[in-house]
Amino acid sequence: MGIDKELYKACETALKQCMGVKPGETVLVIADEPEREIGYHLWMKAKELGAEAIYVEILPRKMHGEEPPKPVAEAMKVADVVIAPTSKSITHTLAKKEACERGARVATLPGITREIFVRTMSADYEGMLELTNKIADVLDKGKEVHILTPLGTDLKFSIEGRKARRSTGIYRNPGECGNLPGAEAYIAPLEGTANGRVVIDGSMAGIGVLKEPIEIIVKDGFAEDIRGGEEAEKLREILSRYGKEARNIAEFGVGTNPKARISGNILEDEKVFGTVHIALGSNYDFGGKVKAPVHLDGIIKEPTVLIDGKYLFKDGNLVI
Repeated sequence: MGIDKELYKACETALKQCMGVKPGETVLVIADEPEREIGYHLWMKAKELGAEAIYVEILPRKMHGEEPPKPVAEAMKVADVVIAPTSKSITHTLAKKEACERGARVATLPGITREIFVRTMSADYEGMLELTNKIADVLDKGKEVHILTPLGTDLKFSIEGRKARRSTGIYRNPGECGNLPGAEAYIAPLEGTANGRVVIDGSMAGIGVLKEPIEIIVKDGFAEDIRGGEEAEKLREILSRYGKEARNIAEFGVGTNPKARISGNILEDEKVFGTVHIALGSNYDFGGKVKAPVHLDGIIKEPTVLIDGKYLFKDGNLVI
């Protein structure tokens, strides 16, 4: 396999700036066949940085959140750095959780493409760290969120007592983990408090870039009705496979990567600066109380967001 110079440069940003790889550290790259090219370039770059570089290729998992093979899970626990470009996500796995608890720095890149990787790794990660922390600080102190959009979103919910998570894209300390590309600030709304209407007009996990908006009517913390065209029907069909918990208003997130674009890959879409997202389903792993077998993010463009009556965003522009 030849070296792709643009991809190689993106790998350098990922390993040096984002993960803080130092000579002599053990770097475990976990890929599968669809992500082999990115995995190989990461391994080559880790080797060049003087790391004890290990490349492992697993069979593609059948679904997002399925555990990696046991020998790989064990290897993750004893690595200094784990970086995982895989077609199916290992973000919400026990293997990742246990590796972080043992002090590994872990970055997952589910469904990453060469184009997305090259584009999003060219962002100013130090600037995004500052921006993500600034927005997360506002959410930490906030009690009520109100989202409005020109297409008719009018949704309110409580975040009182909840703490925001900061997916900064920078994981340089033992036990830190998250996605690459970064970045977003996100929080679990208080269960049962969300009411109103949300219009998803960017993209939807499990569907991709939307041809027409999906309108979700929310009552007492759950999506009560889903309206729209074929894509709304597809979302209804996905949710019908699971229980009521799949309709839980699970997450409010704010994208903070100015280089990210809505591409139909939720890994990138939820990071787009100037958008917010609402997710349905599980939020147990980031401070909520709902365990569901699904977590689906929907991207909202040009949002106006008020926290306790004060503007955070106005028509997609940051106010603070």
